[in-house]
Amino acid sequence: MENRNKSTEQPVVIFWFRRDLRLHDNTGLYHALQQPLPVLPIFIFDRNILDDLSDPYDRRVDFIHRQVTELQQKLCALGKSLLVWHGRPLEVFQQLLQQWQVAHVYTNRDYEPYAQKRDAAVADLLKAHGVGFHTYKDHVILEANEVLKEDGTPYVVFTPFSKRWKEVFQEKDLKSYPSEKFLPRLLTTEPFPIPSLQQLGFQSTDVVIPPKTVSEELLRNYARLRDFPAAAGTSRMSVHLRFGTVSIRELFRQAQPISRKYVNELIWREFYSYILQHFPRVVTSSFRPDFDAIVWRNRAEEFAAWCEGRTGFPIVDAGMRELNATGYMHNRVRMIVASFLTKHLLIDWRWGEAYFASKLLDYELASNNGGWQWAASCGVDGAPYFRIFNPYEQQRRFDPKGEYVRRWVPELGTPDYPPPIVDHTLARQRALQTYAKFLKRITP
Repeated sequence: MENRNKSTEQPVVIFWFRRDLRLHDNTGLYHALQQPLPVLPIFIFDRNILDDLSDPYDRRVDFIHRQVTELQQKLCALGKSLLVWHGRPLEVFQQLLQQWQVAHVYTNRDYEPYAQKRDAAVADLLKAHGVGFHTYKDHVILEANEVLKEDGTPYVVFTPFSKRWKEVFQEKDLKSYPSEKFLPRLLTTEPFPIPSLQQLGFQSTDVVIPPKTVSEELLRNYARLRDFPAAAGTSRMSVHLRFGTVSIRELFRQAQPISRKYVNELIWREFYSYILQHFPRVVTSSFRPDFDAIVWRNRAEEFAAWCEGRTGFPIVDAGMRELNATGYMHNRVRMIVASFLTKHLLIDWRWGEAYFASKLLDYELASNNGGWQWAASCGVDGAPYFRIFNPYEQQRRFDPKGEYVRRWVPELGTPDYPPPIVDHTLARQRALQTYAKFLKRITP
């Protein structure tokens, strides 16, 4: 991008899009548009993240690229433009400070450890140049410091957290920020080019983007159908919440009068974000330190069979094949495959979490980590270690007609389908003995 003589440029405010790829009900964007200077919106394809992705057909990068392109199209229709960079954020802001007379930078908060470190470095750079850095709550309804025990410590069990969350919550927390009404205050400019996927080092994929709306019918039936993978009973909103293409406040407002169960799931999302904010060590360690004493079997060939959906357990294989083929897996099946890996195969939960992180379109560190540690019984409010899902029973209960399994394991019942790689009864007993051996202070 060409250098600008910033002495001839008018001062601008920058709004930095990250996990909030929408123009409506966007807290930080709204606040940026309330001050008198023109606002320059930017997005950075972060090389610190992208350079670590090994698959050139990563669906998430394609998804983000499509959403950024959609944002640009909407802005161009208004005579505005998004400025899109491919680089490392600190270096990008060093160049922005050279090219523009930046007065302030506005953005929405991100709670992941890398994002915290990134934002601290950018804030220091801006402060050294006399530029304000303003951040806002947008990704969650209540932040970690808003839901605490009376002694100021965090909750570590969901039920009391949820109770306190509901006590603290007020309707004003769902306030809409009508950022879309003030878009004319954005800087008027010719369209800036967006780097292509190929320029980013990636390729187009078969990614299927779910609708950004949820029907009232789905919400009404959610509690009844949500556990059945063959049914269209889940909202598929997780990817939109992950990247902020849908407002969490808007979704909560819609669900609140219709589905208590759906609202509860949104609060679980808040809980996992809350735990990550208070205990960032969970990224690499068990929340319950005792569990880091476990010596996992970690058989590479069994892990490969799990990844590829050829364990000989139909519901497990169906889930893994769905994940590999689409970047999505039904929520109930995520629990089944995670329990199978950690309990039946005694493979470190971090292996499974990393595989999900590489494949899930809706991958979100807090929820993925929380879900895996729950399944492995080592996490906050985790399932008791002696709770070991029976894959056959899970299939019987939640895919009774075999519709989901047949969709993804069409060779079931033929010589082409492999036999089970472990015996369920023996694997269960082995898991109980292993956990008990290393967790001496816990008894089933």
